[in-house]
Amino acid sequence: MITGVMVLATVITRFLPFLLFPAGKETPKYILYLGQTLPYATIGLLVVYCLRGLQFLSYPHGLPELISIGAITGLHLWKGNSLLSIGAGTILYMVLIQSVFP
Repeated sequence: MITGVMVLATVITRFLPFLLFPAGKETPKYILYLGQTLPYATIGLLVVYCLRGLQFLSYPHGLPELISIGAITGLHLWKGNSLLSIGAGTILYMVLIQSVFP
């Protein structure tokens, strides 16, 4: 029963935009605005959420997070590939917290 409800919810969320905004009809301006602004707002919210528990006054003073953020930013500016920068930043962070700053 629960699986069926989950499948139905997933199908509805996948097909609803195509039903509300068909290909031949002009997309409303507020939807276009949300499409341009929400990705940046979402990334900002995720960064704040991920860094909410940092304690700068105790060891390691947020260094693994700050080093990883720098690596992610640098890689993204250099290569422009989100998957590469996020993946490499995650791997770097895991290495830092497990071996450099245990």
